[in-house]
Amino acid sequence: MLHYAVVFLVIALVAALFGFGGIAASAVGIAKILFVVFLVLAIASMIAGLIRRG
Repeated sequence: MLHYAVVFLVIALVAALFGFGGIAASAVGIAKILFVVFLVLAIASMIAGLIRRG
């Protein structure tokens, strides 16, 4: 999931470099959403791991 967030961020940077503002904004939005999903899943996984050990 984090890999896809980084890929969309790179796409956004390249699009912004070439002047495609709309595509860059969309790619940044997708990257933000994927990063938040990654954080939620990582925290849930960490909590589940702590519960299993306990």
